[in-house]
Amino acid sequence: MQLEDRQRIAILLHEGIRGNGNGKTGLALLRYSEVPVVAVIDKDCAGESLVALTEIPLDVPIVASVADALIYTPDVLTIGIAPSGGVLPQAWLQEIQCAVAAGLSVVNGLHTPLATIPELRSHLREGQWIWDVRQEPANLGIASAKARSLSCRRVLTVGTDMAVGKMSASLELNAAAKKQGLRSKFLATGQAGIMISGDGIPLDAVRVDFAAGAVEQLVLRYGADYDILFIEGQGSILHPGSTATLPLIRGTQPTHLILVHRAGQTHIRNHSHVPIPPLSEVVKLYENLATAGGAFAPVKVIGIALNTAHLDELAAKQAISQIQAETNLPCTDAVRFNPKALLNAVYQN
Repeated sequence: MQLEDRQRIAILLHEGIRGNGNGKTGLALLRYSEVPVVAVIDKDCAGESLVALTEIPLDVPIVASVADALIYTPDVLTIGIAPSGGVLPQAWLQEIQCAVAAGLSVVNGLHTPLATIPELRSHLREGQWIWDVRQEPANLGIASAKARSLSCRRVLTVGTDMAVGKMSASLELNAAAKKQGLRSKFLATGQAGIMISGDGIPLDAVRVDFAAGAVEQLVLRYGADYDILFIEGQGSILHPGSTATLPLIRGTQPTHLILVHRAGQTHIRNHSHVPIPPLSEVVKLYENLATAGGAFAPVKVIGIALNTAHLDELAAKQAISQIQAETNLPCTDAVRFNPKALLNAVYQN
C-alpha cells in the first residue's frame, strides 16, 4: 500500500510542530511527500503560519481538530506524531474515530495497530482502509553479509542520537544524485520514509533476530538495479535504548557512512547522563564497528551531515566550519544548504 498523488491528506500533529521532536513524521511528510497536504492538525498552533513555524514553504492551514480539518476535504488522515515507544495516546483515539466516521482512510505509523480496533474497523466503508505501516515483512531470514557482493555504492546514514535528521539527509542526497543523472534510490527503514517513498521496511517492528536479514533483503532487492543506494539510518549506537543501528550496518554492508549530528548537542536527548563524545571519536567508533576488526570490508565515514535547523544562517555556517575543522571531513546541512559536498565525497572515496 502507498499514498497516491490524487489523494488529499490531513496530518495529525498535535504538539508536534513546536514539540520535542515527536512530530518528525508529519514534518517529513510536509517537506518531502508528493501527495498534497490540505491541513495540519495541531491544537497548540491552530491559526498560525506553517511557513513561519517550520520554514517549510507550503501554504497549508493549521487547525485544532480533525473536525476542523474536514472543510478542506481530505481523503486520508495520516498520523504524523511519533511519541516515545510508538504507542497510541488515548486522547488521539477520538480524533481518529472522527476521521473514520467522516469517511477518511488512515495511515498509521505507530506501533499500536489500528486496523484491529473494533470501533474503527466496524465503521470502515467500501474503499476506506487503515494502513498500519509498522508491520513486519514476511519470509524473513538471518542476514549473511550477501550485500557485500553488490557492485553498487551503499551509503548509510548513522547518528549521534535519534531524531537528528538521518532520513532527511538520505532523501536530500538521493534527490541530488538523481539531479546529476545517477541511478540512485532511497531505501526507507522507518514509518515516515515508507509513507514518503511507498516502500521499505519498518525496522523497529521486526524481531531482533531477523532485523539485519530484513535490511539485507531490502538492499538485495534493489542493489542490482541502481548505482547508488541511500539507506535511511535509525537510532544511534550512542543511545542506551537504540537497537536499530547495528542491524542496519550488518544488513547493508555499507560502502560509505555519513554521520548525522545536531549542531551543539552535547548529550543524548532525554538522557543527560549520556554524553556525546567528540565527533572524531564517534567517527572512529562507527568505522570500527562497521569493519568489526576485519571481519567485514573497511568502510569510512566520508562526511558529516549537520542539523542546523535551530540556528540562524550565520551561526549555522560557523558550526559547519567548526565541525569541518575538527573532523577534517566534508560537512554541510544537507537540508538547508546544497548537499553536493557530501555527494562528491561518496564518489571520491
